[in-house]
Amino acid sequence: MPSTEEPAAKSKLRFPSAFTILFALIVLVAALTWIIPAGQYERVTSEALGKEVPVAGSYAPVEADPQGIFDVILAPIAGFYDPVTYVARAIDVSLFVLIIGGFIGVVTATGAIDAGIARAMVRLKGREIWMIPFLMALFALGGTTYGMAEETLAFYVLLIPVMIAARYDALTAVAVILLGAGVGVLGSTVNAFSTVIASDAAGVTFADGLALRLVILALCWAVTVAFVMRYAARVRADPTRSLVYDRKAANEAHFLSAAPAQAATFTGMHKIVLILFALTFGVMVWGVVLGGWWMAEMSGLFLAAAILVGLIARLGEGRLVDSFVSGARDLLGVALIIGLARGIVVVMDAGHITDTILHAAETGVGGLSRTAFILVIYWIEVGLSFFVPSTSGLAVLSMPILAPVADFAQVKRELVVTAFATASGMVNLITPTSAVVMGGLAIGRVPYERWLRFVWPLLVVLTCIVMAALALATVLGGTPT
Repeated sequence: MPSTEEPAAKSKLRFPSAFTILFALIVLVAALTWIIPAGQYERVTSEALGKEVPVAGSYAPVEADPQGIFDVILAPIAGFYDPVTYVARAIDVSLFVLIIGGFIGVVTATGAIDAGIARAMVRLKGREIWMIPFLMALFALGGTTYGMAEETLAFYVLLIPVMIAARYDALTAVAVILLGAGVGVLGSTVNAFSTVIASDAAGVTFADGLALRLVILALCWAVTVAFVMRYAARVRADPTRSLVYDRKAANEAHFLSAAPAQAATFTGMHKIVLILFALTFGVMVWGVVLGGWWMAEMSGLFLAAAILVGLIARLGEGRLVDSFVSGARDLLGVALIIGLARGIVVVMDAGHITDTILHAAETGVGGLSRTAFILVIYWIEVGLSFFVPSTSGLAVLSMPILAPVADFAQVKRELVVTAFATASGMVNLITPTSAVVMGGLAIGRVPYERWLRFVWPLLVVLTCIVMAALALATVLGGTPT
């Protein structure tokens, strides 16, 4: 029997890895720099944003700089940092991921995670499904208030073992985190990195359009939670219906490494380690929201926490270092993916085609009705988001151009801001140019094509909700005063 099945397995087509997909996109974008005319907008420094923003109507052709083979090879390197100015692009996020891996490695070495999972499963027996809406509400809150994105990478290694132990699968855990925070960003209410920056660049306050974004957030969150809960219940009832069923044994071995007898013993030391574990994440959220922290401070926090956990658990210097290095090694592939994803934007900017794409959007919306205008703006932002996955970067790039165009179409600028926020949030649930998406899938060991197969029905429903909300708000909201 094995001899008859093995050839079929070998002949089965295998979807390319995330590394191959991203590098292929770099090659494609480099090829486009030979085809798409080069151009740039004039830029002025915005004191409010502290960044340079493009000036509407100032687009002009510039000398082309098509990207060649050498540029393609250097793009993944330049994705980590600018080789001329040495300004960080992704090296800070990648280092954060490695230190998170080290921290998780140290905590795992204490046995606290496996023991805590066993205790949680006993307490939640029969009610595990309600973890999903509770956790997705927390992640959505982070997404809608401060744009929780890279920070979510720290939670995968914590939640995936819990979900697998509850007889769900790794994809369920990935969906809870990625869709939970992602739908919050999609319905950004007061997100400083999305709606606040975009509103300022559009010349309106972030309170304008807040009610509409709250409605979109509530509707999209409810639909997303129901979607994930339905999939989770189906997998638990019949594990063969899991989209990653072929990886079930490997994932259980990878994420549930402790023996059952070890995991069943929950000691006082385990309790202290888990409290410190939770406090570390709480301090991280506090630091980002109120303390102005970013990657350097968060990395320092997890490094200090790893040392403290090692001291409390009395791991000893050798075991502490080995556990940290081993944990970081587990996430090395994720760190490399992050730099590779940023390399796509590097090639676009170097080839001077980013502004050309934006200019095509600016000139393509003239003469449309108000409802058609806002829906076209939404799809323009969807297209731009594939190339500029950073919400703040896209806001600074597109709002100074597209918001003034709304005046001519008699559409309120806050609707353009909402169209931007929802489009960017929608794309960042699936785009392979996002380090958050590709990094989360890599940690969860979920192939990219399985994620697309899982999420596409949800994307259709969410898109219909957003488009209906934008169209209705445009009709009922009146014209700018």
